[in-house]
Amino acid sequence: MTTGGLPGPARGWWILAAACVSACSHAQAPAAAAAPTAPASDPVVAFETVRTVLQSPRCVNCHPVGDQPTQGDDNHLHQQFVQRGPEGRGAAGLACSTCHGKANPPESYGEHMPPGVSTDWRLPPPEHRMVFAGLSSRALCLQIKDRKQNGGKDMAGLLHHIADDPLTRWGWSPGYGRKPVPVPHDEFVRAFKQWEDAGAPCPPARVAQQ
Repeated sequence: MTTGGLPGPARGWWILAAACVSACSHAQAPAAAAAPTAPASDPVVAFETVRTVLQSPRCVNCHPVGDQPTQGDDNHLHQQFVQRGPEGRGAAGLACSTCHGKANPPESYGEHMPPGVSTDWRLPPPEHRMVFAGLSSRALCLQIKDRKQNGGKDMAGLLHHIADDPLTRWGWSPGYGRKPVPVPHDEFVRAFKQWEDAGAPCPPARVAQQ
């Protein structure tokens, strides 16, 4: 439709109305191009899922820097001056089993009670501390694969530890008042297998995340 035959004021109103209709249209604007992402099959991407788990509070608390374990979601130093000890099970006179039993206490006991697990509560021994706290993706990856640092485990041994060890699985059932590991256990194991099956490559140093 043209506006040539309308008087001046009417023609101005028509142009304004047409502009408003155009501005309020529900037609979708062209979508912005998505940022490029690594394919889901990328083993380095899969390792980032592994890293997220290993550097969550549930894992870092028993894989700390130094010989004193940490506690809580904020990773504060363990109270009572608990130490790793010669075998990772606590110092003489203050073994981990002094407070950590074979199961989590009932929820009725409230928060901040020592958790438990069917196997002995422990840290890695001092010969291979397996520090997870504060490492880059690349450094963490290289350490995990190094049998001199990981307690002599090959990839099958590592997979068994993360998939079946009750102490590892405790991180997904940590007891009342504690947040579980943020990644589902089956997703974690699947990501580890994907990374392992691809030859367990480590992230390049230039893109390694802190």
